[in-house]
Amino acid sequence: MTKRVLHVVSNVANYADQAEPTGLWLSELTHAWHIFAEKGFEQRLVSPKGGVSPLEPRSLKWPLADASVKQWLTDKDRQALLATTARPDQIDSAEFDAIYYTGGHAVMWDFPDDAGLQRITREIYERGGVVSSVCHGYCGLLNTTLSDGTLLVAGRRVTGYSWVEEVLAGVASKVPYNAEEEMKRRGALYEKALLPFVSKVVADGRLVTGQNPQSAKATAEQVAALL
Repeated sequence: MTKRVLHVVSNVANYADQAEPTGLWLSELTHAWHIFAEKGFEQRLVSPKGGVSPLEPRSLKWPLADASVKQWLTDKDRQALLATTARPDQIDSAEFDAIYYTGGHAVMWDFPDDAGLQRITREIYERGGVVSSVCHGYCGLLNTTLSDGTLLVAGRRVTGYSWVEEVLAGVASKVPYNAEEEMKRRGALYEKALLPFVSKVVADGRLVTGQNPQSAKATAEQVAALL
């Protein structure tokens, strides 16, 4: 049977300062999407509110905007996907084999406390599916609990955008919290690469996480291998 992957994207367009734009880091979606498409997987987009997923402007500039990003920016059908994402209440988790949380600083605001996304994630995981994230996408896993009330990430090996990378990117003063520390507070066994901005993927059973935008392809490959 054809495998199905649910990509989670943000609806947030700004930092707390409304003059500071943010949004989906597009390559974190496009790199994974193309890998899954090559495997013949079916894919769909969901966001906390449904509808438009704004794009992080910095992710659209050279050298970060590679061929896959440019393809999405010039493809009307792909743009339509980003303009018409589903709401969590429109998603039947039983139809999906994996969930993949994309990043961009935007997700720090609308991913952690969304009950609909938490429900979908819990149901996919407890049915034997794969839960994955890349970069800031792991903020969507911070507060997800299993049916027994325990946190999904407690005692599990994970990675995601590090505080060092926040500082080096010049946005440490703009983000609402330190995601790396919040993961550790929840009992997650956080890991990061020796050097910032290099690819790192951590797989702990059916929980797969990538550290930064450079990790999206490897994260998707690991998810595909598990599927």
